[in-house]
Amino acid sequence: MELRGLKNRSTDGGYVVRNDAAGSILNLKNFKLWALFVLISIFCTSSVWAGPPFVTDDPEPVEYKHGEFYVASVTNHNTDGTSGTLPHFELNYGPLPDVHLHLIAPFAYNKPRHEGMKWGYGMTELGVKYRFVHETESIPMVGTFPIVELPTGDTTKGLGEHGTKVFLPIWLQKSFGPWTIYGGGGYWYNPGAEDNKNFWQSGLVVMRELSKTISVGGEIYDFTARTKGDKNVTGFNLGTVINVTDDHHILFSAGRDFTGTNKNTFNMYIAYQLTFGPHEEKKEEK
Repeated sequence: MELRGLKNRSTDGGYVVRNDAAGSILNLKNFKLWALFVLISIFCTSSVWAGPPFVTDDPEPVEYKHGEFYVASVTNHNTDGTSGTLPHFELNYGPLPDVHLHLIAPFAYNKPRHEGMKWGYGMTELGVKYRFVHETESIPMVGTFPIVELPTGDTTKGLGEHGTKVFLPIWLQKSFGPWTIYGGGGYWYNPGAEDNKNFWQSGLVVMRELSKTISVGGEIYDFTARTKGDKNVTGFNLGTVINVTDDHHILFSAGRDFTGTNKNTFNMYIAYQLTFGPHEEKKEEK
C-alpha cells in the first residue's frame, strides 16, 4: 500500500495510500526533470510546509520532541474495483534532532467489481527519517526515509501481500519565498508473489503558500513495473493543506494515473492532522 503521505508513502494489496504520505529515483526518463529541479534549487531559499498529502516525500523530519498524528483515508478506484484505507493512523515523533520515527497502522478495505467489500487490518508501516544536509542559500535539504512494510494484512481478502517490503529513498527540498520544491526517489525491495519485481519510485512536488492558513500544490510521480507483464505507472495529484489552528490541520489531495495497466485509476487522500510538542513560553515584556 502506498501510504504518504502526506509525507510518506508503499505497496499493499494493489492500492495506493500516503503518507503520509505522502514520493524518486534518478532514472533516465526523469533525469532532465530532476536536473531542472536541482538547478532551480541552487538559486532558492526559505522554508514552508512539505510532505503529505502526496505520494512523494520530503527530507524534513518532525522537530525534536515534537510529533504529528494523522487520522486519514485513501481511496483508489478503477475498472477492477475500489480499495484503500478506512481509516489509517499515522504517528511521527522526533526523539533526536534531525530524526523522526514513523508508524502507520491501517485498516484496509477491498471492493472488487461485482463482489462484496472486505475490510480488516492492513500492512503495518515502520520507518525512520534522517536529515543529513540542512538547507542553505546555495544547497537543498537532503535526507533519507527508509520504510519497512510488514505483511500483517489478510492476503485472502486482498488486504495485504506476502513478504516484507523495504523502501530505500533519497529526498531533496528547496524553498524560495512562498514556494517549495521537493522530490527524489528510491528503490523498493518487493518480495512475495512469484511474479513480483523490485521497482523504482520517483516524484516531484511544487507547493505554494497562499496564506498562513492555506497551501496548495501538485505532484508528478512514477513507479516502474511491480510485477512481470505490468507497465510503468505515471500520474499526478493536486492537493491542499488547511491550517485550522497552529496544531490542527486538514489535508486533501486527488489525482489519477495517466499511464499503467489501469491508467484511469482515480486516487484520493484526506486526513486530519494533530501536531504536538513543547511550546516556547512567551516572555512578558516589562
